[in-house]
Amino acid sequence: METSQVINMEKLNGEERGATMELIKDACENWGFFELMNHGISHEMMDTVERMTKEHYKKCMEQRFKEVVASKALEGVQAEVTNMDWESTFHLRHLPQSNISEVPDLNDEYRKVMKEFAAKLEKLAEELLDLLCENLGLEKGYLKKAFYGTKGPTFGTKVSNYPPCPKPDLIKGLRAHTDAGGIILLFQDDKVSGLQLLKDGQWIDVPPMRHSIVINLGDQLEVITNGKYKSVLHRVIAQTDGNRMSIASFYNPGNDAVIYPAPALVNEGSDDQTNLVYPKFMFDDYMKLYATVKFQAKEPRFEAMKATEANVNLGPIATA
Repeated sequence: METSQVINMEKLNGEERGATMELIKDACENWGFFELMNHGISHEMMDTVERMTKEHYKKCMEQRFKEVVASKALEGVQAEVTNMDWESTFHLRHLPQSNISEVPDLNDEYRKVMKEFAAKLEKLAEELLDLLCENLGLEKGYLKKAFYGTKGPTFGTKVSNYPPCPKPDLIKGLRAHTDAGGIILLFQDDKVSGLQLLKDGQWIDVPPMRHSIVINLGDQLEVITNGKYKSVLHRVIAQTDGNRMSIASFYNPGNDAVIYPAPALVNEGSDDQTNLVYPKFMFDDYMKLYATVKFQAKEPRFEAMKATEANVNLGPIATA
């Protein structure tokens, strides 16, 4: 992978700020993706999260995975399995309301650590959105506001384990898709690889880097930036050895947030509304559609949203 995709956030505080902002801009425009070092979340906290996540999987999820996914997925399999993923997951919600206390099987210490970790990631997500605003020439806070809706953004975490797979050529850890939401922060295993992204028609490995946070952009940022930044197609390849941990946190618009291209990025400020490439829609409507077509191309999703635009009175395009 080209090294320009690794961003050292400490450099934003010194004379290399300009060059670092350029690297972020290039990553957003050409990759939809970058890896962050020195992001302000302590190594100690990350190590604790990793240790507890792996312990929790062993204790509470491994057996279920073997019984449900492993036996079902590979039973008499000859051809590629295209309707399921080789992964074991559970979900945590942080915003608008946390559900961490209700998720079964988590011990108190793990709950507490995941809550603290989520708070740090939320802060990092908002910091990154403002860096993107700066690069896009949007006022500070624009993206957070665009995500806000009436109850604020939604923020949640998908905790996944990708156990060793005897037939990785036949089943993907996670099939290729773009993420539906806003900005995604991923803490991934630093020993077992598997994540790949599509760049210029080639699948490129995203190598594990210890204590890094991998960032990728979702479909909503593509819409708001009117295609200046693109969401990236990515997948997870199952491995024959090792259990890969992946903790992906999704900072997304609120369900009732109305998403549309930032007026400043449409025709760079002309009054002509005709070249609006991307639709205007309610995030919840997008998610309902996405749930049924996640592993298909994103362009038809945007087209489908254009069709709903006429039926939904979302008010005039804001000029703020």
